Amino acid sequence: EVRLMESGGGLVQPGGSLRLSCAASGFSFSRNAMSWVRQAPGKGIEWVSTISSGGSTDYADSVKDRFTISRDNAKNTLYLRMNSLKPEDTAVYYCRFGITRGQGTQVTVSS
Repeated sequence: EVRLMESGGGLVQPGGSLRLSCAASGFSFSRNAMSWVRQAPGKGIEWVSTISSGGSTDYADSVKDRFTISRDNAKNTLYLRMNSLKPEDTAVYYCRFGITRGQGTQVTVSS
């Protein structure tokens, strides 16, 4: 059974930073691409970033140069480092493998 568990969200002031983690199990983590997506209040799911099995990365324009996706295959863990956070980054953040998402972690950017 595929399981994804996000953590690391919270309340942060504009300009602040957070690092999200996603613990994965039930599949061959190191052999698969992984993604982060988010859902802001009242909006649909927005793709944020993807990292391939080989470590290649891609980002939505809205987060490029501010967010960094990474992975630790030894720990079966996906990360998202978020810098220079803006109020519009407020959302529930999910890691995704295929069509499977975790329960999400809330990120709120507010002064």
